[in-house]
Amino acid sequence: MNRRHAPVSAHVAAQESPTLARLTQLARESGERLQAIQPLIPAPLRALVRPGPIEGTTWCLLVEGNAAAAKLRQLLPVLQAKLNSRGWQVSAIRLKVGSGGK
Repeated sequence: MNRRHAPVSAHVAAQESPTLARLTQLARESGERLQAIQPLIPAPLRALVRPGPIEGTTWCLLVEGNAAAAKLRQLLPVLQAKLNSRGWQVSAIRLKVGSGGK
């Protein structure tokens, strides 16, 4: 028996699967967190920072380059305080440094 399934959009698939729904929610929340702290990040560095995974109360930022990561490390206490003041329980922010090469 050959069954063909109708294609579904990623949005519909995410709604129908608890696992995908949770991942979609975490990705959206990670983006919202980045938007909340954007004003605290120096303008030249903003394009070098991307939202990363949320693991419990730890959030990860993806940063292009060691120099940008070094500057962000100095700002981590301020960024964490901002997130906590907005209602997110963030006990730590990790930085994952990449070369920026795609």
